[in-house]
Amino acid sequence: MAAVRKRKNTKKTKEKIRCEVKGIGLTALAILIFLGMQKGEAGVLGGFFSDYIFGLFGIAGYGIPLFILVAGIIYLLRINTTGFEHKALALFLLYFSLLILIHMLAADGQLIMLREGISLWDNLKENSMVAFGYGMEKKGGGIVGGIFSVLFYSVLGPLGSKISMAAFALICATILTDLSFISLLFKLVKGVLIMVKNSGQALRDFVMVPAEPEKEIKIGRQTRPPDKQQEPVEMVQKQEESIKIFDYSNPQRAASEMAAAETMEEVGFHKTNIVNEYPGYRLPPTGLLKEYESKKTGNRKELLLSARKLEDTLNTFGVVAKVIQVSVGPTITRYELQPSPGVKVSRILNLSDDIALSMAATSVRIEAPIPGKSAIGLEIPNKETVSVLLREIIESGVFKNSSSNITVALGKDIAGNPVAVDLSAMPHLLIAGATGSGKSVCINSIITSLLYKASPAHVKLILIDPKMVELSHYNGIPHLLAPVVTDPRKATAVLNWVVQEMTSRYKEFARTGVKDIHRYNQVKQLENSQQYLPQIVVVIDELSDLMMVSPAEVEDAICRLAQMARASGIYLVVATQRPSVDVITGIIKANIPSRISFAVSSQVDSRTILDMSGAEKLTGKGDMLYYPAGEQKPVRVQGALVEEDEIEKVVSFIKDQVEASYSEEVMDAATQKDTGGGDCDDLLPDAIEIALDHGQASASLMQRKLKIGYARAARIIDQMEERGIISGFEGSKPRRVLMTREDLEEGSRSEE
Repeated sequence: MAAVRKRKNTKKTKEKIRCEVKGIGLTALAILIFLGMQKGEAGVLGGFFSDYIFGLFGIAGYGIPLFILVAGIIYLLRINTTGFEHKALALFLLYFSLLILIHMLAADGQLIMLREGISLWDNLKENSMVAFGYGMEKKGGGIVGGIFSVLFYSVLGPLGSKISMAAFALICATILTDLSFISLLFKLVKGVLIMVKNSGQALRDFVMVPAEPEKEIKIGRQTRPPDKQQEPVEMVQKQEESIKIFDYSNPQRAASEMAAAETMEEVGFHKTNIVNEYPGYRLPPTGLLKEYESKKTGNRKELLLSARKLEDTLNTFGVVAKVIQVSVGPTITRYELQPSPGVKVSRILNLSDDIALSMAATSVRIEAPIPGKSAIGLEIPNKETVSVLLREIIESGVFKNSSSNITVALGKDIAGNPVAVDLSAMPHLLIAGATGSGKSVCINSIITSLLYKASPAHVKLILIDPKMVELSHYNGIPHLLAPVVTDPRKATAVLNWVVQEMTSRYKEFARTGVKDIHRYNQVKQLENSQQYLPQIVVVIDELSDLMMVSPAEVEDAICRLAQMARASGIYLVVATQRPSVDVITGIIKANIPSRISFAVSSQVDSRTILDMSGAEKLTGKGDMLYYPAGEQKPVRVQGALVEEDEIEKVVSFIKDQVEASYSEEVMDAATQKDTGGGDCDDLLPDAIEIALDHGQASASLMQRKLKIGYARAARIIDQMEERGIISGFEGSKPRRVLMTREDLEEGSRSEE
């Protein structure tokens, strides 16, 4: 095989060398002939070549070195010409048809003389000598043109020969260029007619101009030009008619929403005949939340000046575009641009940094195009921002009129519309962003809006908070199935319980003959049964901590829930501040379609979350890109703000009504220290021996030695840690062995 490969390589090398030699030779020959065509530039040999080429081809001889040069370049670059044979033939025929036509037209046909009484052969010889002499003087088409012209003249005559050659040249040009010359001719005629029509209209306008306006123009030219300080005012007055400005930054309250202590009982969960576990339960009033206040925003003239500045900046880089609308949001202002015909969108996208420099902005995000509009959106941060308070979203009609018990309030979009979404339509949500970008505030807004929307009988919560401080204030509310889980190992056990709950619900659905939780509850309501399955929302505040402890088990549980839990009424809200591929794995991303991205540090992090760039342009402090399932592009939203004192008031209001009653099953799962349910693995003794022999222990070591999967190896490591045989989790370091064989033997004897 090596010898065969070597012969192939040698053959390829020789072929390459041959092509290069041919290419260099042809290129040099083309240059030599071209220089010979210039007087005295290539010596005697070059002059000899040029004289004979002009004698053969006449004035068309200038094309010969060009053809030779193209052939040399093809050989040098080893260009594949397969499939271009018909193009080459068309070019060859076009050249010779033009050469013959030039000879026919030269000197009005005086170069062609057909004498009567002699044979065609004698006419060819006489005309060839004449054509060669004229060709050396760069006239006509040389010997080639002369011979073919005599042949065509003798058959078709002078006029027929010229028409035939012109038609043949046009056919060759059409084949070569793939263009319809008839269409081009019609377009040319149409353009000429339009020009004539416009010229006639301009002439009529010039003739019909009245005298008074002409005087006004002259007076305007003679007067002193306006001061520079007055130019922006005049420009603003002109642009006020064309640019629409909408200010959505200030909250607008409807007359029906002015009651500060509204209890919202009429907008809560749907009343049913099912017996309520919590009789007399009232949803918290919005008066517990802070009232929003109107703030002064940028005036109209400043916005119009900014729009003009934006147009001038783009015009500086050769991009002609017009601002057609300005929308002022709580934290950003969007300028809607309409580019002129022929302006590529990519040219505007590449100018984001230059626009940010000109507008003195920290960053500029460009949305091209805006969904549903023939415009491009340039989003520039406001100098003064306006906070969007949670109360404003909860009191909005979008939140109130939603029929879902798990509607959550996110914030406001650029157009000032409240954004409240149904978790069951997502059906799971992935939240990611850098530290301090507003991720924890968003989670608190989601949980608080759930407390404002549903009673404990209809929605249950499981809160997992490895950071221990973010969700601790929700402890004790009746919506919780268990206290806030802060231990990552217990969190893994709780997630496994949720998977079991999902499986048991599907078994119950199969027995009842229904497909989802809504239909199941409707059937039980018709049967006057007291069985009611609440919807369960699982909130994980920091996924990366769980993935560091039990990555395989956490990923498996999340993926199973994300794939199957929707119909069973179980929904996930997963958040992380580490948008890396080892935390947000491909399997997790594929099964959680709805995502929210807060400000991140790089395009790589943005692509990890949203599969596109853009999150690196966000300003932070609640500025997010909400990417719901099924949409083509994310929506920019300013997140709702809820502070800790507001959360404490809402939680205290709920606690004063009902005491928490946790699920024993979830509590039992949370108290387990390993996910194997406390049973000893059969391979545990062998694993202990391996750890003692190597002086350390790790899941990868157990995988190699025992030939088992990662999940089982991790459980064995946890069981050895429980028994005090190895040390606890130390990041990426292997576990240290804390016992000797003698200690283990003494322990076993004491147990006996």
